[in-house]
Amino acid sequence: MSKLEIVTSKINEVTEKTIIQEIALTSNVMMVRPANFGFNEETAENNAFQINDTGNSKDEIKARAIEEFDQFVALLQKNHVNVEVIQDTLLPVNPDAVFPNNWISFHHPDFVVTYPMFALKRRNERRKEIIDDLKLKYSIKAQFEYEHFEQKQMFLEGTGSIVFDRKSKIAYACKSIRTHQELFRRFCDDLKFKPLLFDAVDKNGQPIYHTNVMMTIGVDFVIICMDSIANNEDKIKLITLFNETGKKIIPISMEQMEDFAGNMLQLKNKNGQRLLIMSTRAHKALSIDQKNEIEQYTKIVHADLDIIETYGGGGARCMIAEIFLNPLSN
Repeated sequence: MSKLEIVTSKINEVTEKTIIQEIALTSNVMMVRPANFGFNEETAENNAFQINDTGNSKDEIKARAIEEFDQFVALLQKNHVNVEVIQDTLLPVNPDAVFPNNWISFHHPDFVVTYPMFALKRRNERRKEIIDDLKLKYSIKAQFEYEHFEQKQMFLEGTGSIVFDRKSKIAYACKSIRTHQELFRRFCDDLKFKPLLFDAVDKNGQPIYHTNVMMTIGVDFVIICMDSIANNEDKIKLITLFNETGKKIIPISMEQMEDFAGNMLQLKNKNGQRLLIMSTRAHKALSIDQKNEIEQYTKIVHADLDIIETYGGGGARCMIAEIFLNPLSN
């Protein structure tokens, strides 16, 4: 039996026993403190959100990214979110380590998924010791590994590629080189999610590299750039499903999407209060009416992530891997 067959067999065994009960929001997250943050030319091939601003030196970019990270963690902690901070390694150099959501996701009650990634430079971000460290605090009974699909040039970059509606067990994904359609459907079949695949493009007509920059799913709402979806059938499918699952649609424009107004994440704090995490740039891009509408459902929390967004092409959501595992009892 091949490794793939073994992994699939384990997934099917767990899903049949537990039906993988998901919870919608968590107050526990993992974040990776960068050691060598910088502009990655390899990922810039298909990430139009990256900008190589030569006005700052590499050392300045790295130092400011660490400062932004630390302030972001402090803000989350101030809002009573538990942050498991993992320090990135100096070697190998991982310019995008601050975005761990692309290589790992945690699922209730006790399993972890690791993913195949497009960029060669990013594959070293997958570190077994990170999972081992988390096993000291959380129940982890199984790890499902999809990274071997890299050998077949099939990629699926975690919660960058997939936006989960965990409450309704639906997985949304826009097609791109980083989100292989067959692998996405297989993942959904393995983990018992209903898949919804669609086309989304930027203002230049190029496929949007990650789903999580154009849409955010909350418990009661969805923030989405409908202008990026040219296919009317896709729009109808999405709107129908949003209505069926009780999601209030809050549309954003292409310009707002470019300012990371789609790259947000809803969490809850230790007191059960719902929080929508975003960057200050995204917050400034929203209109007063949009903010008021969002605040009917959740508190807004925003942090200055200008350097990380500019050079890394990812925002607040990309920096957070939610932990839906059961904590170990002391």
